[in-house]
Amino acid sequence: MSSNEPTTVLTAITRRRFLLTGWPWRSLGHVLTTAPVVCVVALPFAAFCVPWLVLAVWSGAGMYPQPLGRVLFLGVLGAVLVFGLGPLVAIPLAALERTRLRLVSRDRALSAHRCPPAAGLWAWVRTRYTEAATWRELGYTFLLLTLVPALWLSGAVIVGLIVVMVVSPLLVRDGDEAVALGFSQITSVDQAVPYAIAGLLLLPAIPYVSALIAGLHGALGRSLLCGDDPDALRARLVEVSRSRARLVDSFEAERRRIERDLHDGAQSLLVNLTLQLGMAKLDLPPDSAAAKSVSQAHDQAKELMAELRQLIRGIHPRVLTDRGLPDALRALTEDFVAPVGVTADLPSRPAPDVEVAAYFVVVEALNNVSKHADATVVDVAVRRAGDILVVEVVDDGCGGADPERGSGLTGLADRVAAVDGRMLLSSPPGGPTVVRVELPWIEN
Repeated sequence: MSSNEPTTVLTAITRRRFLLTGWPWRSLGHVLTTAPVVCVVALPFAAFCVPWLVLAVWSGAGMYPQPLGRVLFLGVLGAVLVFGLGPLVAIPLAALERTRLRLVSRDRALSAHRCPPAAGLWAWVRTRYTEAATWRELGYTFLLLTLVPALWLSGAVIVGLIVVMVVSPLLVRDGDEAVALGFSQITSVDQAVPYAIAGLLLLPAIPYVSALIAGLHGALGRSLLCGDDPDALRARLVEVSRSRARLVDSFEAERRRIERDLHDGAQSLLVNLTLQLGMAKLDLPPDSAAAKSVSQAHDQAKELMAELRQLIRGIHPRVLTDRGLPDALRALTEDFVAPVGVTADLPSRPAPDVEVAAYFVVVEALNNVSKHADATVVDVAVRRAGDILVVEVVDDGCGGADPERGSGLTGLADRVAAVDGRMLLSSPPGGPTVVRVELPWIEN
């Protein structure tokens, strides 16, 4: 089936060639088979509602007051019959309706029930009567007996009115009786001809009416009777995973491009500027105003170059690319405000995206420690555990870290999720705080 073809009758209605497809006949079949289904289901539910009907008759006939015990007994008996025995009718009805949904939808109509219960009547009752799907099916049954007939009747009135308009000249041919059409009455053929012409023009609308009724009924049934299609969910999950991987790859490529441009372009120009300012300072008299200005510019250029190096390092540290994660982490923690112990012994290098994610996990964790933890000792451990790369950052700070109070931990979790990892956090008040990240180990 082409991806452009409609999968439901409601979407097919919007297509120009709707009348030339099989959807009008499918929807007509759905509408015509609804009436016998409603009649069959109405019989047992009419029996279940007999106690309530008796109460309604008493009320309508003015036979009150009745003894309170009798009223309560009939009310409770009706509820027990409807909600106790109703699912026994609703469950097979739902199976039939899912079959009929094939007439108005090409999508798979799968049951929302769990796996078949264990053997035995009580196991079946306990499983089915505790499922939300069963009560949704019972709710659908109530709507099938109340709302759907009203919808079906409104469509029948519209279709009947169009048919009467078409045959109205034949009905008033003898002139003996008047024919009522809405708010008008016609008594002669001359009056009936314009209505007949309008009816002929409206005849192509009849398939649309039946299709709309069948489509609305089918949408109601699918929302209440059907569960998720595991194949469709799996396909969407695969597509989301692929899309996320593409985003991660494009982000990493763009980051490397920015790093390369800064390193090879801006940093080289800044280095040349610093050298030229240094040479100019040597050529000027030490006590002159120009020498003082050039000296200040030289110092600012050196500070700017240091900041640029730090910026490049934050975008993507070259030591990570050249020497791997353990050396990059040791270089990262050299200038930290508190002593940091790094334990990183990996048998090989993981994939670049995993390695980068692990590095920036530590970067973000250390930033949080420096801002909020007031820690005196921090331990960073990186190891491989089977098919998982484990990264742990532990500090002896004040604890109480909460992702809801800031974007740092949330961004860290998002970065980890981008490579199919997960983050675990333990930070009781008073510390210690443990950030544990598990990333899939993928060989480089």
